[in-house]
Amino acid sequence: MQTGMYTETERCVRAVQSKDARFDGWFFTAVLTTRIYCRPSCPVVPPKPENMTFYPSAAACQQAGFRACKRCRPDTSPGSPQWNQRADLVARAMRLIADGVVDREGVPGLAARLGYSTRQIERQLLAELGAGPLALARAQRAQTARILIETTALPMADVAFAAGFSAIRTFNDTVREVFALSPSDLRARVPRRAAATTSPGGGPDQGAPGTRGVLSLRLPFRAPLNPDNLFGHLAATAVPGVEEWRDGAYRRTLRLPYGHGVVALTPRPDHIACRLLLSDLRDLTVAISRCRRMLDLDADPVAVDDQLRTDRLLAPLVDKAPGRRVPRTVDEAEFAVRAVLGQQVSTAAARTHAGRLVAAHGEPVDDPEGGLTHLFPSPEALAALDPASLAMPRTRRTTFTTLVNQLADGTLRLGVECDWTETRARLLSLPGFGPWTVDVIAMRALGDPDAFLPTDLGIRRAAQELGLPATPAALTARAAAWQPWRAYAVQYLWATDSHPINFLPV
Repeated sequence: MQTGMYTETERCVRAVQSKDARFDGWFFTAVLTTRIYCRPSCPVVPPKPENMTFYPSAAACQQAGFRACKRCRPDTSPGSPQWNQRADLVARAMRLIADGVVDREGVPGLAARLGYSTRQIERQLLAELGAGPLALARAQRAQTARILIETTALPMADVAFAAGFSAIRTFNDTVREVFALSPSDLRARVPRRAAATTSPGGGPDQGAPGTRGVLSLRLPFRAPLNPDNLFGHLAATAVPGVEEWRDGAYRRTLRLPYGHGVVALTPRPDHIACRLLLSDLRDLTVAISRCRRMLDLDADPVAVDDQLRTDRLLAPLVDKAPGRRVPRTVDEAEFAVRAVLGQQVSTAAARTHAGRLVAAHGEPVDDPEGGLTHLFPSPEALAALDPASLAMPRTRRTTFTTLVNQLADGTLRLGVECDWTETRARLLSLPGFGPWTVDVIAMRALGDPDAFLPTDLGIRRAAQELGLPATPAALTARAAAWQPWRAYAVQYLWATDSHPINFLPV
């Protein structure tokens, strides 16, 4: 079990007194005199140190009887970066809870996915986060309910069930307990002119005119965030029909537990504007979680960049464009398939191969705001294909069919619950999977912040130009000092090239 920052009282007090937004999501401040909890950057006058106590999660604050601050809205803080940089049981459980597994499958379903007993999971979560899986999922449901209350005109009964509550009474009681307001009062606080577009961040998102059923939200992040390689990579590798860059936004279709969706993500100076069209509102929590994960919005860029700056040859790259993120994915299985399609071919050729699969075997969807046409084919659909119909070399066809068959039958799992070390070993055992393919899947699908690509030609070329060792073994040795953030070093090294992945589309 790891000890969180919330146990370091003096450090937490300093963060609160300086209103340091970098620590939003790392811990929460509970005020003993008012029984309110806040984020560290709350704009109100900080309480006296003797009146503060600190908790590792919003759920722990709620369990202790504290209500969310109406000024700083602590429930909308970026998520803790710990859950995306760790691969232990608690981190994997938190990623699954964020993905809505407890709401859909209960605590037994969470335990089954992780391979532990429910008692073990509850004990570890309670010890580290001050709350068990049910309380953590309840806090997430409360936040989803708040989004729907403030951004839609849905009847409260529909809001309750879309947010994951099984009973309207539970929904009403939870909202009152967490926010000290009834659902109706919470909606009444939203200005009429912003009611259709109010974000979790508290202000209207000045986006495109409304399409019926579209939710407009703001996704917060820890500054700085450099959007160039993040959105540039997603746009340059976009699969026709599934992804597109349109009107300054990256747009794509989403396969979700209860249906499907279309999302448009636009970089802004202090947030990511998010427009979501969902076939089933019960997928809202999952869709937001997956978009945040794809854009790496819960990262701690200050910690990452400070570590990479210790290398005098990397420091100029970091100083030139700090805050680079690792572009990830909303669908781990999809990315693995695309990684195989992209083996030893150009970006354009990989897009062409993937686009043909989508057109022939993807599920059609409607997109009233753009040109998206399909969901990426599921592993089950791809496993049912006649291998002879695949226009690729025989060895890659074997790699492709082995991968999709194992994904389809559950032999290979690439979800957020994966143990990174074990999954790497499984991937390496597949025919046609070498270190580059495995590491790029680890970096962009599994979310390993320390994945490294020493054999990548672009990385080796950048290393040589910078004066770093250019051979894989020597570069790996040099990169030991960049741990645990080598995936971010990859982004800085790639950015030295003029490839379209490094530039925000115009």
